[in-house]
Amino acid sequence: MLNIAVRAARAGGKIITRHLNRVDQVRFSAKAAKDFVSEVDQASEAAIVSTLRKSFPDHAILAEESGLLAGSSDEFRWIIDPLDGTTNFLHGFPQYAISIALEHKGRLDQAVIYNPISQDLYTASRGAGAELNSRRIRVSNCRQLGSALLGTGLPFREGDDFDSGFKVLREFSELTVGIRRPGAASLDLAAVAAGQFDGFWEAHLSAWDIAAGALMVREAGGLVTDLNGGENWLQSGSIVAGTPKLLPEMLKVIRPHASAMTGLHKSGY
Repeated sequence: MLNIAVRAARAGGKIITRHLNRVDQVRFSAKAAKDFVSEVDQASEAAIVSTLRKSFPDHAILAEESGLLAGSSDEFRWIIDPLDGTTNFLHGFPQYAISIALEHKGRLDQAVIYNPISQDLYTASRGAGAELNSRRIRVSNCRQLGSALLGTGLPFREGDDFDSGFKVLREFSELTVGIRRPGAASLDLAAVAAGQFDGFWEAHLSAWDIAAGALMVREAGGLVTDLNGGENWLQSGSIVAGTPKLLPEMLKVIRPHASAMTGLHKSGY
């Protein structure tokens, strides 16, 4: 199943790279304020779904652009983001990826994150660890905020709690060696798994943004929770990930603001 997921990710990646030299000609529209979908998202998703359907016609699929595509089996469900970082792509900023995860009986089982620009391929299987380009990866050894480099996504949509979001950002900015906001949550989580970031937090995401990356972090030895330290991150769309020693320290900063930061948002799960 992991091999088929890799094949599907590469099929979507070919669609994306085919448009790199004419991004200014790509047709796109706004699904909501500051939330875009392009013809490339749709074509990439079609290629991914087609590849998966050929091998697993009975599996359900939850895809960002198509929504839930039912299957005859309720044991397996694929969770797909065909272009995580559409805004980056449309601006020619080279930070975006394809994210594919597989649930088996409600548990994340397989994960692929593919960066079509660098051709970096992150993979993970439940109980078998995580890899980057076929090399085993682990989270960093970071134990305290004072030496941590964190990734995040900032509030930007109407309805986001800007005050609480920026309070947390300010506190982490004072406590850590730095904060990065590249704009593609799947790659941010992959960076935690690979030890490039020591931790990551963000609210108001969808299941397809974080499913693959969360399994990647856990299989690389890290921890994943929601903003309150619980297990509701996939359903709520709000997530904290980090090394085993660092994540509790991150939660101390985030918890007082968690309720305001999450608001009424529900994940695309």
